[in-house]
Amino acid sequence: MGEVLKKEAYGLAVKDESGVISPFHFSRRETGENDVRFKVLFCGICHTDLSMAINEWGFTSYPLVPGHEIVGVVTEVGAKVTKFNAGDKVGVGYMVSSCGSCETCTDDQENYCPKMILTSGGKYYDDTITYGGYSDHMVCEEDYIIRIPENLPLDATAPLLCAGTTVYSPMKYHGLDKPGMHISVVGLGGLGHVAVKFAKAMGIKVTVISTSDRKRDEALTRLGADLFLVSRDPEQMKDAMGTMDGIIDTVSATHPVLPILDLLKYKGKLIMVGAPDKPT
Repeated sequence: MGEVLKKEAYGLAVKDESGVISPFHFSRRETGENDVRFKVLFCGICHTDLSMAINEWGFTSYPLVPGHEIVGVVTEVGAKVTKFNAGDKVGVGYMVSSCGSCETCTDDQENYCPKMILTSGGKYYDDTITYGGYSDHMVCEEDYIIRIPENLPLDATAPLLCAGTTVYSPMKYHGLDKPGMHISVVGLGGLGHVAVKFAKAMGIKVTVISTSDRKRDEALTRLGADLFLVSRDPEQMKDAMGTMDGIIDTVSATHPVLPILDLLKYKGKLIMVGAPDKPT
């Protein structure tokens, strides 16, 4: 491979396991023939960024420029790019490349590719570390960029590129996206909020389950859920047994699963998307 031309970039980076973030000057590659360069306007904060910053999972490469919920405006496109033009509003999520030819890639499941490259803290084909969205601009292959509709506010769109796909993708993949279905969303944190909104937009009946009554009004009034269950109330849980087509469990803390399983109908599906409490 010949010399890779680069452009100066500016961002924020974590230099070590302290997790402290500070200004950082670095370089991004020049816009290749299949690349899109865009100015970063907004970037969300994901718990994965926090875990990576302190090397909680044991594979962080420093310096780390976090951020994988990235939206901005295209400033330059490569000669072979066909999907985007300068001025387009675009976004990038958790990955910036994959092999494109393995079984998972050809089945539109690139996120399972063994050669998948992370947006932040991964290693690109030229052995350089990938730097994320806490920066002034990004360069990415066009196949890993999505167009943002004009009617979506960019600041609110950014979290959909990770938190949004975390709940939307399994709902679509496992068929929990049909009007008239009844699903439960366990936990009303970052993922739970988005899951409720997606499900309601699909015409699905939604029950929110939480450990206390504290978030009842938020779930029913603000987010539009249909029902609210307190998981520590055995009578409420008993009355709901066998009523749900699917459950999206977004809780990352350790919690009992058996009472939740009892809520499923025959052939109902339990999808657990919360990060483990203590990953090993």
